[in-house]
Amino acid sequence: MTSAALATPDHDHTDLRHVLRGAVELGVLQSILVAVFALVSRMLSGPMELAVLTLTLIIGVAATISLPGLRTKARSIEGIAGAAGIGLAATVVFLVIDVSLFQPLGIYSNRWLEIGGGSNWWYHPVWWMVGTYLPWMGAWVLANQAARTGSPNPAALVIGTLVVAAIVMAIAVTAGVPGASFGVGTLGVAVLPALAVMVIGTSFGARRS
Repeated sequence: MTSAALATPDHDHTDLRHVLRGAVELGVLQSILVAVFALVSRMLSGPMELAVLTLTLIIGVAATISLPGLRTKARSIEGIAGAAGIGLAATVVFLVIDVSLFQPLGIYSNRWLEIGGGSNWWYHPVWWMVGTYLPWMGAWVLANQAARTGSPNPAALVIGTLVVAAIVMAIAVTAGVPGASFGVGTLGVAVLPALAVMVIGTSFGARRS
């Protein structure tokens, strides 16, 4: 009797089990980072709090925008969509961990409740949307990089996104956008338009067959 192993695709690897495995890994990692963020915001204050929260945010952003696209080896719309699928499924993993562990333990501060009008549930729809958007855009950038140079560059993706986000944050503060400040919250929000800029910027010169 002979057996044949399924070959691993060299691009656009979107097998369902592969995608779900990546989603579980990403969701667990994100949950750990959320727990660290929540606990640090309760236990520390001042410059130390700001430094640790910023580092945690950067790690979370880097993992979320790069790992799904690298896992699916995104080169076309299939791999990009697979990366978005990993991001969406990862938000479901976080929801389960959050509901079964984080909320019963009360790791979130009163500030979290006040933003949501006394409810812990307000952020899940936001998490679903952002958690899908970030891997989608990140995979798109990685695919553009591969189309231009033959291989993706996750370091350039992460560093470029953070630099553009810092510029967007500075513009928002200078322009007096309501709620904008030089802080972790504004930097996190600035990542959203920064990724769109990265997609547009890396699309120039990208050649696909």
